[in-house]
Amino acid sequence: MIEYYCKVNEAPKKIEIKGNKMRVIYVAGKYTGNSDWETYNNIHHAKVEARKLWNTGWATICPHANSAFFGGEGSHEVDRMKWLEGDFEFIRRSDAIFMLSNYRESQGALEELKLAQELGLEVYYE
Repeated sequence: MIEYYCKVNEAPKKIEIKGNKMRVIYVAGKYTGNSDWETYNNIHHAKVEARKLWNTGWATICPHANSAFFGGEGSHEVDRMKWLEGDFEFIRRSDAIFMLSNYRESQGALEELKLAQELGLEVYYE
């Protein structure tokens, strides 16, 4: 049961597994910080929330954990569109998107939300 997450205009609901298929949710929020420490904290925040989602019955995609510091610490100039296109593919394969509380601070997260809405995915907010 999702207890503290809310979907716009709809009460939270228990996640049900239909047959052998788990529902998939994508975690979106700010990744890059102004320092390596801030980036680390953004990654940690996403991982904590992803774990909570797993515990409520979602199969969770957390791109923060998937590619943490792939560009190297101190390197924030990785090909942004390469990462974003990969994230878009994850979203296309998801049933829902979960927006972290810091998502408004991230242009990438805002683009991910836009795609999820265009695809008609369920949208949940921290």
